[in-house]
Amino acid sequence: MQRGASVAVFSLRDEKDIEPAFESAKRARVQALIVPGDLLVSTHQQRITGLALRQRLPTMFMFSSYVEAGGLLSYGVSVSGLFRDAARAADRILRGARPQDLPIEQPTKFDLAINLRTAKELGLTIPVSLRIQATQVIE
Repeated sequence: MQRGASVAVFSLRDEKDIEPAFESAKRARVQALIVPGDLLVSTHQQRITGLALRQRLPTMFMFSSYVEAGGLLSYGVSVSGLFRDAARAADRILRGARPQDLPIEQPTKFDLAINLRTAKELGLTIPVSLRIQATQVIE
């Protein structure tokens, strides 16, 4: 059996767009959401995770704080890893390195967080193989 996925994009320019975006997703019969991390979404993470749960939409985020707020799962760069990398760079600069001589680095550590309570509310079973890989599991 072949599976296909279609993509629908819902734009949020300000907070008044949040609920209409969820209504549009409902009308479009969206089965899951991937929510990018930006300031607007971050500011309203409780509201967004609550709306997703009420509409029974499995939702993936970029940061684990959304999972702690009730989102299903997140996968993204490790924020603590970024801070460690920044601290190492600052240390090198404070010890005399010139900033322009430091290498450009890409993130190397990523976090997977899963909220099993949300999965249960949505009627989803998270495979053990995925749970084992998670850096954070909320039960």
